[in-house]
Amino acid sequence: MPFTRPTLQQLIDRARADVEARLPGVDAHLRRSLAAMLATVHAGAVHGLYGQQAWLARQLFPDTAEAEFLDRQGGIRALPRKAAVAATGLVDFTGTDGAKIPAGTLLQRSDGEQFSTDADATIAGGTAQAAVTAVEGGADGDTAAGTTLTLVTPIAGVDSEATATAGGLAGGLDTESDEDYAARLLLRWQFGPPNGKAGDYVQWALEVAGVTQAWAFDAHLGLGTVGVYFTRDNDAMDATIIPDGAQVQAVQDHIDTVRPRPAAVTVIAPSAVALNFTIQLTPNTAAVQAAVEAELIDLIRRDTSPGGTLRLSRINEAISLAEGETDHVLTSPAADVARSTGEISVMGAITWA
Repeated sequence: MPFTRPTLQQLIDRARADVEARLPGVDAHLRRSLAAMLATVHAGAVHGLYGQQAWLARQLFPDTAEAEFLDRQGGIRALPRKAAVAATGLVDFTGTDGAKIPAGTLLQRSDGEQFSTDADATIAGGTAQAAVTAVEGGADGDTAAGTTLTLVTPIAGVDSEATATAGGLAGGLDTESDEDYAARLLLRWQFGPPNGKAGDYVQWALEVAGVTQAWAFDAHLGLGTVGVYFTRDNDAMDATIIPDGAQVQAVQDHIDTVRPRPAAVTVIAPSAVALNFTIQLTPNTAAVQAAVEAELIDLIRRDTSPGGTLRLSRINEAISLAEGETDHVLTSPAADVARSTGEISVMGAITWA
């Protein structure tokens, strides 16, 4: 039977009753009596202790613990929170031939975000290209191509403004959120210490910075093989959740360092298939449309998997959960959405009928 925390008033009533039981003739219910005041003070102190106990109980479990205790739980299980990753990329400098741009040169974006050059560069033919890394980790370091960066300290012979090259500065990732970190800790609780189970490959993939979802399939390419798919939902500069070749290799390399040697593991990027919708919505306003779209995006993120099936009933449920929606007719899709091996549904376009 679950414990029910008593309210402050219940504690006051108990304290007054206890005083009266132990001191016959004393009325602890009189508003200005010393006994009533002492009972109220005592009840307030006890109520605070109950509050601390309730708070401590929440710290025992990853899904309710606060950040400091999540980090403590992860540290005990050798499962640290994923740190922020700094954005990187190339910038073009202009200036006088022979002018040198030393490694560690600071550049600043108009909003104050700073970047540091990774190696020396020298102006030749009026230009020089240098690799830079954001000083602070996080998605805020991602910078669009063509953005102007300014030298923090002038350099003789080098123009004060540099430009982010095609592709921009990318790869910045924020520190793993409490929600995502708690989900990884819960996986460790559910699957136990890693020893080569399918669920372990999911945990190992999720340990790599930027990976937000992962799936593992036994005998994916034959007996004794494991196939691992993953997505990256938080890449700020990339419109797709599908990883590129370098990101796939990073997960492959990490898993190869921790997996049992006999297993043959292949990490694969899933193939994105856009899932389009046709919906007759009531009321058909911009606010309700936005709410429906947000619910569908969340549903796809939660319920899809490579080669999986997204149930029509779940789609209708998501639309109905949207704030402001009173009625709808889902025309397309008209049936459960099943994907082939390696395919994963991603949000497509919505046609409002």
